Amino acid sequence: MDIARPFIRLPYWFDAERLAVEVRELGESAWMAHPARMKGNDAVALVSRNAGDNDDFDGSMRCTRHLDQCRYIRQVMAGIGEVFGRSRLMRLAPGAEVATHVDFNYHWYTRVRIHIPIVTHPDVMFYCADENVHMRAGECWIFNSWRRHRVVNTSNISRVHLVLDLAGSSRFWKTVRQAKRFDPVADKARIEEQLTTVPYERGREAVVLTENYNSAPVMSPGELDALVADLIGDFEKNAANDKSLVEAYKLMLFEFTKDWREVWHLYGYQKEGQPRYQELIDSVFAKLHPDRRALITSTNQVGVNPIIVQRILRAALNSDKYEQFIGGVD
Repeated sequence: MDIARPFIRLPYWFDAERLAVEVRELGESAWMAHPARMKGNDAVALVSRNAGDNDDFDGSMRCTRHLDQCRYIRQVMAGIGEVFGRSRLMRLAPGAEVATHVDFNYHWYTRVRIHIPIVTHPDVMFYCADENVHMRAGECWIFNSWRRHRVVNTSNISRVHLVLDLAGSSRFWKTVRQAKRFDPVADKARIEEQLTTVPYERGREAVVLTENYNSAPVMSPGELDALVADLIGDFEKNAANDKSLVEAYKLMLFEFTKDWREVWHLYGYQKEGQPRYQELIDSVFAKLHPDRRALITSTNQVGVNPIIVQRILRAALNSDKYEQFIGGVD
């Protein structure tokens, strides 16, 4: 998600020592390898698709057995008070890093990621755009995942963060608007004057709200229009892009949205329409330039083709979600 600053520190403070106790109690068997096998990166699934040990972005999200063991982590999440998508503990080994990248798929267009450091060291640095910070244990941060970012751990310990994905209610974004007025480093004292502390409460069973519906069987025409308009506005501003190709992509995406709306008005979510929707998706795939970076965005110099594929085409049709949306969560 593209937010106002590279980093925003939110006004919460958590008991990192208590969080660390719960992390240790989970044991090594709870940790799973990074889905891309990134060296030195592993995670514990806390909220996941059907409560399994997986890294899926969509589907019915449930609290895992690991989160059930972590009473204070549940209290932290309930204290933030939002509906959570995929959420994990993420560990970065000594000397390891998260390589520079941009989050541009459908999930990240509408989600923001909260980082709560549990075990860390001053030599763990988070870089985003042209800024970098060390997030101290017990603090609460969000960052702009639409900008290029990376994390480097040059310390001799394994860094562990509680990482929570959410879209955010109006309450959450009000907190963000207030927090973004402060520079997280220069205004540290002013931020800490306004902190809300969420202490561990022995015996309290907190309720964690999780996403039930996060990808429709068929993307609505209005959402598709918005995704396409935002992307066109970005790559159209890049003066280095070939003008004729810009116009060709604009026409291709315009025709795609109009034809999608026509099929939507005929079929909506109904299964009978799925072959028609798939034909439209396939037609865009066929028209994409063979060079993934033939057009690039103006904001962060990412190839437009992968964004079209990940954010739009692969999110537009999810035939396996039909029964869930028609018949309910279960």
